[in-house]
Amino acid sequence: MLRGVGIAGCGRMGAPMLAALRAAGFAARGFDIRPPAGYGPLAPAMTDDPDSFAGGLRHLITVVRDILQTEDVLFGAQGFVTRAPGLETVIVSSTLSPRYLRELRPRLPGHIALIDAPMSGAAIAAQQARLSFMLGGDAADLDRMQPLFDAMGRHFHRMGALGAGMSAKVLNNLLAAANTAMTRLVLDWADAAGLDEAALLALIHTSSGQNWFASGFNEIEFARDGLAEDNSIGILVKDVESALDAAPEGADTALPRAVQDAIRALTPRP
Repeated sequence: MLRGVGIAGCGRMGAPMLAALRAAGFAARGFDIRPPAGYGPLAPAMTDDPDSFAGGLRHLITVVRDILQTEDVLFGAQGFVTRAPGLETVIVSSTLSPRYLRELRPRLPGHIALIDAPMSGAAIAAQQARLSFMLGGDAADLDRMQPLFDAMGRHFHRMGALGAGMSAKVLNNLLAAANTAMTRLVLDWADAAGLDEAALLALIHTSSGQNWFASGFNEIEFARDGLAEDNSIGILVKDVESALDAAPEGADTALPRAVQDAIRALTPRP
């Protein structure tokens, strides 16, 4: 069994991923800037001390919010690339720009394997260890880390070389953002028409308008949220920007920008 596994960024996705690893028998540890006391049963496996976390760390999974936090984890405030002398593998599970991910490879020492492994399924799937992983990287590195993915997920899509998993993820999230924006608009219009929300969602689930967001509306924890910088609606805005950063040269970006604007305009739904 792989030793020295750690997750940096134990928020709404990272914490249940850590719990899944530990439930599968991995002696995995978590790092977050928040104090361990707030993690309940996970607290003994948590630390906010980067030196403590770096000790014995060999395989690092990053699940932080964005590029700036990833930079902190790898090279900045935490700097585990240099702080953890035994580091062998960096697995990036945050949703970031594919361009940034590919440019990360030459910045890491050659002996550290780099894998992109963004995931999909929202917090409910992380809690139930049924995430979908989009994987990019060397096949031998992916084979070596597959037991970790098996513990946390149910679906594994090997998309190609380094960066391919991230490219697939931002395109997937572009669709997710569009579904989110349009489903929320449809529900608002349905309110104005006097339609019952539950009845309409049941109809959509079995009809041509079916989509992930509508079908999971009562399970997805952010389904009724409005935009906030630190919530999942805000993350969708970031994810669309990551997709735009990887858009083909000369691509028409009007529709993705319109989706991004619609997500920004969301207000809480009762």
